[in-house]
Amino acid sequence: MAELDRTLILHVVTPSGGLEVSRDDIDMVVAPGIEGDVGFLPGHLPFMTRLRTGVLRYYIGDDMHVMAVSEGYLEVTPAKVIVLAEAAEMPEDIDVQKALESKRKAEAILAAGTYSPADINKATASLRRALLRLKIAEQTRDDE
Repeated sequence: MAELDRTLILHVVTPSGGLEVSRDDIDMVVAPGIEGDVGFLPGHLPFMTRLRTGVLRYYIGDDMHVMAVSEGYLEVTPAKVIVLAEAAEMPEDIDVQKALESKRKAEAILAAGTYSPADINKATASLRRALLRLKIAEQTRDDE
């Protein structure tokens, strides 16, 4: 268990169970809140917000770690950050070819202009996720 004043516990959970991260040595978490990025240190007051598709960053000492997260919710207590996201991926798990294909399909739907509003919304969300995955994969490659 994390020491209340020193570190945070971070839990990231997705409905599919495709990614479950659980760490108890986190010094800071920065999440893509619906109204902008929000950061949390140990001892933060209880807080809850919706998440947008974006980069979740967490720090262990001076080392920054990232993951792609899709829409969801975030709950914070003084000792814990819980992320419930539709999807989450660590950089090393991102399939670049799959992300490129998702991007291409979403762009084709959006360019056609003949789809229903629901299909347009799905394609827009898919495009956001694909672009995020590609961005994180590229940044990770550049850091190596």
